[in-house]
Amino acid sequence: MQKQVGIIGAGISGLIACKYIKAKGFHPIVFEATNTIGGVWTKTLNSTLLQTPKEMYQFSDFPWPSSVTQDFPDHNQVLNYIKEYAQHFDLIKHIKFNTRVEGIEYQGPSMEEIQAWHLWNGTGEAFNTKGKWKVSVTDTQKDSNSSIEVYTLDFVILCIGRFSDVPNIPEFPSNKGPEVFGGEVIHSMEHASMDSQTATEFIKGKQVTVVGFQKSALDTAMECSTVNGVDHPCRVLYRTEHWNLPDYLPWGIPLAYLYLNRFAELMVHKPGESFFLSLVATLLAPLRWLFSKFVESYIDKKLGLSKVGMVPSYSFHREISNCLISTVPEKFFDKVEEGSIVLKKAPRFWFCKEGVVVEGEASPLKTDLVILATGFKGDIKLRNIFVSPTFQNLILGSPNSVLPLYRECIQPEIPQVAVIGFSESAANLYTSEMRCRWVAELLDGTFKLPSIKEMKKDIAKWDQYMKTYSGHYYRRSCIAALHIWYNDQLCKDMGWNHRRKKGILSELFQPYGPLDYSF
Repeated sequence: MQKQVGIIGAGISGLIACKYIKAKGFHPIVFEATNTIGGVWTKTLNSTLLQTPKEMYQFSDFPWPSSVTQDFPDHNQVLNYIKEYAQHFDLIKHIKFNTRVEGIEYQGPSMEEIQAWHLWNGTGEAFNTKGKWKVSVTDTQKDSNSSIEVYTLDFVILCIGRFSDVPNIPEFPSNKGPEVFGGEVIHSMEHASMDSQTATEFIKGKQVTVVGFQKSALDTAMECSTVNGVDHPCRVLYRTEHWNLPDYLPWGIPLAYLYLNRFAELMVHKPGESFFLSLVATLLAPLRWLFSKFVESYIDKKLGLSKVGMVPSYSFHREISNCLISTVPEKFFDKVEEGSIVLKKAPRFWFCKEGVVVEGEASPLKTDLVILATGFKGDIKLRNIFVSPTFQNLILGSPNSVLPLYRECIQPEIPQVAVIGFSESAANLYTSEMRCRWVAELLDGTFKLPSIKEMKKDIAKWDQYMKTYSGHYYRRSCIAALHIWYNDQLCKDMGWNHRRKKGILSELFQPYGPLDYSF
């Protein structure tokens, strides 16, 4: 009998997982809470563009259509590309739309038995005849009292994303939160969910304050400035300056040649590296600093960060190691110069009836609407999918370390479950595809996982790497600056040749991308 594999979420990761699981002869069942595929790309602002060059953001076996000529396609083009992929590989028939997963519950060996295991799932293999997952779902088109349907599955892949559903709302002192504000407060995901006309009317003629300085904040501020101009300038409150990119060609050199090839990774201390590689990384540290300064000087010059006091206090290398890089919308700082966007640093702020109060300032900033572009709590979303409090705690791990996922996919003490799409990279589609292929090979028995003890040691090494290079953003589990090193590990597990280029010079200096892993 075919093994049944549940996949939660029909965003990019869920669709890729479905494709590779199906190709291995398993029966995938994809649960999607909405009525369409595409995940975050179904809820974006009208002006949103892909912020990664499209050659880095594509499927290895399904390139972009020739009709898409720009390097950074708009959100409609991205969504159409995803839909064409799903249709090409006949994935839609495996998706149960309008089906919300309320929780997953393990039925099999007791927690005492699981905790005594030396190997993940008892054997190091994906399936266990004694264990199943009960996935409880409801129909989102029916009322909240509709009955729960339960699926019994052999394996579950969580592709629930980290940039949706559970907003990160800042905490405020008592009587200084949104409840005392006379205007309206929403999260950016609510604004992005509106259709174009509704979103425009919602902000038109209002004094808008946007909180944040990442991609959604920048796009929201641009839309507000376009609608309201200098008559009602959009105020952007930010806590930290960022090395946001004007483009991917610092001083005419593609950024990929500076950060996305093997030579760039030689400058970084890597988890599990040999003494020789450690020595090389130490010797090349000055060059890593020089590369970072090279990019920083270009960003400062192109965007005029020094003129507006927006030069970050940390390096560009740390920015890319955090996966916090965003592309600045075209003419954003022109809007700042003309006065339709006003930037204001606000390490701390709170609400009053008239608007917001920035710490250290006596007068409030009068505001009609506050849009919180403050991100999401992806870890909480991941935790809440489990019914068992023990598994909830295991998936989160310690708040002082990265999420404990081996190869960024497997929690060593939670059987028959994989996570795809939580850990970030410079190109999340590319990363998700590699992980889905790895999980598919694991399910197919191509390899077994090492002992739980060995997996935890490996997780600890990556934790140390992320704390060293990402600072206090380590919980983002970003692999952008070590993408090739990470993929090498997946390739070796699967028995693939991890060196994908022809010739030593190409292997060392050519950037790696999705097509390098095509067959």
